[in-house]
Amino acid sequence: MRAIWLTCLAAACLAVPATAHSQEAQTNSTDDITQRIISVPAPSRFIMIGTQGRVRRDEGVQGGSALRIRVPGRSDQPWAISVNVPITRAVRAGDKLVLAFWARLEEGENGGETTVLPFNAVQLASPPYTPLFHGPLTIGHDWRLQEIRGRADRDYPEGALNVAIHLATARQTVDLGPVFVLNMGQPAAN
Repeated sequence: MRAIWLTCLAAACLAVPATAHSQEAQTNSTDDITQRIISVPAPSRFIMIGTQGRVRRDEGVQGGSALRIRVPGRSDQPWAISVNVPITRAVRAGDKLVLAFWARLEEGENGGETTVLPFNAVQLASPPYTPLFHGPLTIGHDWRLQEIRGRADRDYPEGALNVAIHLATARQTVDLGPVFVLNMGQPAAN
Protein backbone atom coordinates (compact mmCIF):
# COMPACT_ATOMS: atom_id res chain seq x y z
CA MET A 1 0.00 0.00 0.00
CA ARG A 2 2.81 2.45 0.86
CA ALA A 3 4.45 1.85 -2.54
CA ILE A 4 1.16 2.76 -4.23
CA TRP A 5 0.97 5.99 -2.21
CA LEU A 6 4.53 6.90 -3.09
CA THR A 7 3.95 6.27 -6.79
CA CYS A 8 0.72 8.25 -6.81
CA LEU A 9 2.20 11.14 -4.87
CA ALA A 10 5.20 11.28 -7.19
CA ALA A 11 2.92 11.38 -10.21
CA ALA A 12 0.79 14.04 -8.56
CA CYS A 13 3.76 16.23 -7.76
CA LEU A 14 4.94 16.14 -11.34
CA ALA A 15 1.64 16.09 -13.21
CA VAL A 16 -1.09 17.90 -11.28
CA PRO A 17 -1.43 21.61 -12.01
CA ALA A 18 -2.04 23.99 -9.11
CA THR A 19 -5.52 24.81 -10.38
CA ALA A 20 -8.55 23.26 -8.76
CA HIS A 21 -10.35 20.31 -10.26
CA SER A 22 -14.13 20.08 -10.24
CA GLN A 23 -15.84 18.53 -7.22
CA GLU A 24 -17.49 16.06 -9.60
CA ALA A 25 -14.13 14.80 -10.86
CA GLN A 26 -12.94 14.45 -7.26
CA THR A 27 -16.03 12.47 -6.25
CA ASN A 28 -16.22 10.23 -9.33
CA SER A 29 -12.55 9.31 -9.59
CA THR A 30 -11.80 6.44 -7.24
CA ASP A 31 -8.96 4.97 -9.33
CA ASP A 32 -6.80 8.09 -9.75
CA ILE A 33 -5.54 9.34 -6.40
CA THR A 34 -4.12 12.47 -8.04
CA GLN A 35 -7.72 13.63 -8.51
CA ARG A 36 -8.07 13.69 -4.73
CA ILE A 37 -5.31 16.27 -4.14
CA ILE A 38 -6.89 19.49 -2.85
CA SER A 39 -3.72 21.39 -1.89
CA VAL A 40 -0.88 23.05 -3.79
CA PRO A 41 1.95 20.49 -3.46
CA ALA A 42 4.80 22.49 -5.06
CA PRO A 43 7.36 23.89 -2.56
CA SER A 44 7.71 27.04 -4.68
CA ARG A 45 4.08 27.89 -3.85
CA PHE A 46 4.33 27.54 -0.04
CA ILE A 47 3.86 30.63 2.12
CA MET A 48 6.57 31.36 4.68
CA ILE A 49 5.75 33.04 8.00
CA GLY A 50 8.50 34.72 10.07
CA THR A 51 11.41 33.97 7.73
CA GLN A 52 12.28 33.30 4.14
CA GLY A 53 13.00 29.89 2.73
CA ARG A 54 14.86 28.91 -0.38
CA VAL A 55 13.60 26.40 -2.94
CA ARG A 56 16.45 24.17 -4.02
CA ARG A 57 16.95 21.18 -6.28
CA ASP A 58 17.06 17.90 -4.38
CA GLU A 59 16.93 14.65 -6.33
CA GLY A 60 16.40 12.76 -3.06
CA VAL A 61 12.78 13.89 -2.77
CA GLN A 62 9.91 13.19 -5.11
CA GLY A 63 9.44 16.06 -7.52
CA GLY A 64 13.11 17.01 -7.25
CA SER A 65 12.76 20.25 -5.26
CA ALA A 66 12.43 21.24 -1.62
CA LEU A 67 11.97 24.34 0.47
CA ARG A 68 14.89 24.84 2.89
CA ILE A 69 13.99 26.76 6.05
CA ARG A 70 16.65 27.96 8.50
CA VAL A 71 15.22 28.46 11.98
CA PRO A 72 17.47 30.69 14.15
CA GLY A 73 16.24 29.24 17.43
CA ARG A 74 13.42 28.11 19.66
CA SER A 75 10.51 30.45 20.32
CA ASP A 76 7.78 30.34 22.97
CA GLN A 77 5.50 30.71 19.95
CA PRO A 78 6.37 27.75 17.67
CA TRP A 79 4.19 29.26 14.93
CA ALA A 80 6.51 32.31 14.74
CA ILE A 81 8.31 30.46 11.94
CA SER A 82 5.97 28.31 9.96
CA VAL A 83 4.95 27.19 6.50
CA ASN A 84 1.42 27.49 5.14
CA VAL A 85 0.20 25.56 2.12
CA PRO A 86 -2.99 26.63 0.31
CA ILE A 87 -5.92 24.22 0.00
CA THR A 88 -7.68 24.99 -3.27
CA ARG A 89 -10.95 23.08 -3.03
CA ALA A 90 -14.05 22.99 -0.88
CA VAL A 91 -14.47 20.26 1.75
CA ARG A 92 -17.74 18.72 2.91
CA ALA A 93 -18.68 17.68 6.43
CA GLY A 94 -17.49 14.13 7.06
CA ASP A 95 -14.86 14.08 4.30
CA LYS A 96 -11.85 11.94 5.24
CA LEU A 97 -8.65 13.96 4.76
CA VAL A 98 -5.00 12.94 4.66
CA LEU A 99 -2.18 15.42 5.22
CA ALA A 100 0.98 13.89 3.74
CA PHE A 101 4.29 15.64 3.21
CA TRP A 102 7.96 14.98 2.63
CA ALA A 103 10.28 16.34 5.33
CA ARG A 104 13.84 15.96 6.56
CA LEU A 105 16.15 17.59 9.07
CA GLU A 106 19.17 19.05 7.27
CA GLU A 107 20.82 20.33 10.45
CA GLY A 108 19.66 19.76 14.01
CA GLU A 109 20.37 21.87 17.06
CA ASN A 110 23.71 20.92 18.62
CA GLY A 111 24.13 18.18 15.99
CA GLY A 112 20.78 16.57 16.80
CA GLU A 113 19.77 13.64 14.61
CA THR A 114 16.01 14.25 14.91
CA THR A 115 13.58 17.02 15.73
CA VAL A 116 9.90 17.15 16.55
CA LEU A 117 7.60 19.31 14.47
CA PRO A 118 4.92 19.83 17.16
CA PHE A 119 2.03 21.13 15.06
CA ASN A 120 1.20 19.91 11.57
CA ALA A 121 -2.39 20.69 10.73
CA VAL A 122 -5.20 21.25 8.33
CA GLN A 123 -6.71 24.41 9.77
CA LEU A 124 -8.76 27.50 9.06
CA ALA A 125 -6.83 29.83 6.75
CA SER A 126 -7.91 32.93 8.70
CA PRO A 127 -8.40 33.82 12.40
CA PRO A 128 -8.92 32.03 14.70
CA TYR A 129 -6.90 29.41 12.69
CA THR A 130 -8.76 26.53 14.36
CA PRO A 131 -7.38 23.14 13.31
CA LEU A 132 -9.64 20.46 11.85
CA PHE A 133 -6.96 17.97 12.88
CA HIS A 134 -3.28 18.12 13.81
CA GLY A 135 -0.44 16.17 15.33
CA PRO A 136 3.28 16.15 16.08
CA LEU A 137 5.79 14.40 13.80
CA THR A 138 9.43 13.44 14.31
CA ILE A 139 11.79 13.96 11.38
CA GLY A 140 15.40 12.88 10.85
CA HIS A 141 18.12 13.33 8.25
CA ASP A 142 16.52 11.05 5.64
CA TRP A 143 13.56 12.04 3.49
CA ARG A 144 10.39 10.43 4.83
CA LEU A 145 6.78 10.79 3.88
CA GLN A 146 4.91 11.97 6.98
CA GLU A 147 1.16 11.46 7.38
CA ILE A 148 -1.68 12.65 9.61
CA ARG A 149 -5.34 11.78 9.05
CA GLY A 150 -8.53 13.53 10.06
CA ARG A 151 -12.10 14.33 9.10
CA ALA A 152 -13.91 17.57 8.26
CA ASP A 153 -16.32 18.58 11.02
CA ARG A 154 -18.45 20.74 8.70
CA ASP A 155 -18.54 22.16 5.17
CA TYR A 156 -15.71 24.55 4.22
CA PRO A 157 -15.70 26.62 1.02
CA GLU A 158 -12.75 26.78 -1.35
CA GLY A 159 -9.94 28.82 0.19
CA ALA A 160 -11.19 28.52 3.79
CA LEU A 161 -8.53 25.97 4.80
CA ASN A 162 -4.77 25.60 4.62
CA VAL A 163 -1.95 23.47 5.97
CA ALA A 164 0.22 24.85 8.79
CA ILE A 165 3.59 23.41 9.81
CA HIS A 166 5.20 25.06 12.87
CA LEU A 167 9.01 25.10 12.94
CA ALA A 168 10.24 27.46 15.69
CA THR A 169 11.10 24.69 18.15
CA ALA A 170 14.92 24.70 17.91
CA ARG A 171 17.86 26.14 16.03
CA GLN A 172 17.60 23.92 12.97
CA THR A 173 17.41 23.68 9.20
CA VAL A 174 14.41 21.80 7.83
CA ASP A 175 13.70 20.77 4.25
CA LEU A 176 10.10 20.36 3.11
CA GLY A 177 9.25 18.61 -0.13
CA PRO A 178 5.79 18.30 -1.66
CA VAL A 179 2.86 18.77 0.73
CA PHE A 180 -0.40 17.03 -0.15
CA VAL A 181 -3.88 17.14 1.30
CA LEU A 182 -5.97 14.35 -0.15
CA ASN A 183 -9.73 14.29 0.15
CA MET A 184 -10.66 10.61 0.38
CA GLY A 185 -14.37 11.47 0.37
CA GLN A 186 -17.21 10.40 2.60
CA PRO A 187 -17.03 7.27 4.77
CA ALA A 188 -18.74 4.21 3.33
CA ALA A 189 -22.36 3.80 4.39
CA ASN A 190 -22.97 0.89 6.78
